[in-house]
Amino acid sequence: MGGADKLWAPLEGSDGTTRPLLSYALRAFESCARIDSIVLVAAPDAADRAEALVRDERIAKVCAIVPGGARRQDSVRAGLAALGACEWVVVHDGARPLVTPELIERGLEAARETGASCCALPASDTVKESDENGIALRTLDRSRIWLAQTPQVFRYDLLVDAHRRCEGDATDDASMVETLGVKVRLYEGSRRNLKVTTPEDLELARTLLRAT
Repeated sequence: MGGADKLWAPLEGSDGTTRPLLSYALRAFESCARIDSIVLVAAPDAADRAEALVRDERIAKVCAIVPGGARRQDSVRAGLAALGACEWVVVHDGARPLVTPELIERGLEAARETGASCCALPASDTVKESDENGIALRTLDRSRIWLAQTPQVFRYDLLVDAHRRCEGDATDDASMVETLGVKVRLYEGSRRNLKVTTPEDLELARTLLRAT
């Protein structure tokens, strides 16, 4: 993103109103009937901006705004501590602005089976494994490959235990829970639920939001 903070990139919605990218995910959780409380984990230097966003967008379910840590898992751990004990917790990346209440609710239903669920997409492209030099080693069976997204849903005590016991770096919370031997139920997400990582992603999100 050329040094720009993608979470605050302006995006125009279908109603013609321009809002920061982060606000769209917040609004989805705010409008989901099965979500009671929201903890917003923000960069330490963005606390004032986050507070203003919550106030201006009237996100009433936000119960705390806390600073994130050096790693993704440190930020999630800070959010768990601020949330406090409850039955279920839904972890979502604010850089996915097109999440919907329906996607959140399906994650909660899927998690009831094992205590954990992960929104994901079945791979549609051929998947290659390479060596460190970019040379293809083998072609993987894409029928068994899923591309993880968020939301990811967990029993609160299960996720807290995973964070307590995981010592290495983790790319998502589902992988941490998997190390405990817990089965994570994958449920099909949406190609619209993209993660904004590059300027091209940002333009695609703008197009999709205008068409929503």
